[in-house]
Amino acid sequence: MMAEQNSNPETGDFVHVSPGEIRNAISVLEQALFNHVHWTNALNTTLICGLHPDERDLEPEAHRKCRFGQWYYSADTRAVQSNPNFRELEKLHCELHESAAHLLVLSQSHQPIPMTDYEKFTNELKEMRLLIDTLKRELEDEIYNVDPLTGASSRIGMLTKLREQHELVRRKLESCVIVMMDIDRFKMVNDKYGHLVGDRALAEFSHHVLRHTRPFDRLFRYGGEEFLLCVPHTDLASAHALIERIRSELADKAIDVDGFPPFSITASFGMSLLDPDTGVAECIERADQATYAAKQRGRNMTVIWDPSMERRMAS
Repeated sequence: MMAEQNSNPETGDFVHVSPGEIRNAISVLEQALFNHVHWTNALNTTLICGLHPDERDLEPEAHRKCRFGQWYYSADTRAVQSNPNFRELEKLHCELHESAAHLLVLSQSHQPIPMTDYEKFTNELKEMRLLIDTLKRELEDEIYNVDPLTGASSRIGMLTKLREQHELVRRKLESCVIVMMDIDRFKMVNDKYGHLVGDRALAEFSHHVLRHTRPFDRLFRYGGEEFLLCVPHTDLASAHALIERIRSELADKAIDVDGFPPFSITASFGMSLLDPDTGVAECIERADQATYAAKQRGRNMTVIWDPSMERRMAS
């Protein structure tokens, strides 16, 4: 994944999550899953053999006190907090512990356990394991699909992600804006400072965008010095305000490179709605046309696509 963005639950600030942190999160998640399996096995032993239950499993906040819960509510989850599967885990894990406590109370009072109650518990257990496996697989996919230079997502899977978002727009569940970003006069940076410094400028640009966007926004390296940002759950006006802040602060940002005086870069931005009645590829083309218009109008600006651009491009 791109070196992902995430939010601090205490402050609400967005922080940068590196691929290394994601790899560590996968390792910690595997240990958390092992702990959960161990708890499940111990619980089944208690039920089958009629043993005295662990009192912690009968407490109202049992889902927070088990080893899996301790991991879930710890700082170790920073790299996965923005993933929808992670958020869904909380509710399911709580329900699982409620079902487990119910079964333990029946067993302790020597009452028969109804088949429907036990099936409910096992179904919740299967669903939780599926969520955990899905979360782990998505984290692994993100690692493999990240552009190592910039930390943005690579183009692998970009169209799939955009089509998924487009389907939500088509079903009127949300709106979405896509933004094409093109660093201005990037060839001059390479010619003047060399390609290593050019690479540094690309990385600085990407990290600047990532720091200013939300956990569920998605930045892709489209190619060369071009990037594409998917901004769901927003309208053109809100997205425009976001991009203008990114654009203006980028122009004021100094890039320090050993052996050269500090320099800055600018970029041109083209915006378009992900239109429910238009294909994803054409929506990307609209954002590209708006970027071209920004370049033609002097660079270092944000332009929203309108149908007149299509006519000018055709002529």
